[in-house]
Amino acid sequence: TQSNTSVMNHFILVHGLCHGAWCWYKVVAALQAAGHRVTAVDLAASGAHPARIDEVHSFEEYSQPLLDVVAAAPEGDGERLILVGHSHGGLSLALAMERFPGKVAAAVFAAAGMPCVGKHMGVTTEEFMRRTSSEGLMDCKMLPINNNHGAGVAMIMGPNFLARKNYQQSSPEDLALAKMLVRPGNLFMEDPVMKDASLLTDTNYGSVKKVYVVAKADGSSTEEMQRWMVLLSPGTEAEEIAGADHAIMSSRPRELCDALVKIGNPHS
Repeated sequence: TQSNTSVMNHFILVHGLCHGAWCWYKVVAALQAAGHRVTAVDLAASGAHPARIDEVHSFEEYSQPLLDVVAAAPEGDGERLILVGHSHGGLSLALAMERFPGKVAAAVFAAAGMPCVGKHMGVTTEEFMRRTSSEGLMDCKMLPINNNHGAGVAMIMGPNFLARKNYQQSSPEDLALAKMLVRPGNLFMEDPVMKDASLLTDTNYGSVKKVYVVAKADGSSTEEMQRWMVLLSPGTEAEEIAGADHAIMSSRPRELCDALVKIGNPHS
C-alpha cells in the first residue's frame, strides 16, 4: 500500500498504427493490480475514437488526445507521468515530450519509433520502410485518403501481416482480437511536423529520461532497427524482453509490466 507521501505513477499508454487503447488491455490490468494509475489513449480515428481517418488532417490532430491528457495532468510532484509508446506511437510521444518536458518523468519506447534531436521525426518511418521490402508488408493495403486536404495514404493491416509480422508469438485470441479491431492508419509521411528537423530540441525532448524496451523476437521492426534508434539518442537506457513479438503488450504483458514498474520506481 502507498502512503499519502509517496509519489504515484501515472502510466499513459499510446498504441501504434491501426491499433487503439484496446491493445493494452493486459498491461492495463497488470499495472492497476500493482497499484498504479493508468490511462490508455485512443489517438484520433483510432480504437473507439469517433473520428474517421479522412477527418484527421494532421499528425498534430492525430496526436491531440495524448497532448490533451498530458496537458491536463497536474503540475507538481504528486504524480509522475510515465509515457509509454508502442510502434508508431513513439512519434506522438516525442511530440508530447517536446511540448511538456517538465511534466514527463520518463518516456518508454516499447518496440517503438524513437526519433532523435537533429533529425526530422519521419526518419524512423522512412528507415522502417527502407528496411521492409514490399513483400515485408505482405497483404497490407495502401489506399488514398479522400478529403480536401490531400492527407496522404491510409494503411490497412492485412490478416497475414498481423499474424506473421506482429502477433506471431502472441495467443490466437489476441490475434483474433486485433483482426477485428484494427482500423486504417495514416503514417502522415508528408506532414510538415514529420519533415521539420528542428522540431525536437535538446532542451525539451532531449532532457526527458528515455528508456527503450527492445522486443527481441519482433518480426516487423527488427531488433537491429530498434538498437539503431537507441544509438541515435545517446543516454537512452535499454531493456530487452526475450520472446516478445512486435505486439509486445500481447506476447509478453507480464514482462512488460514488470519493466514499466521498474522504470517507474524513482529509486531504481
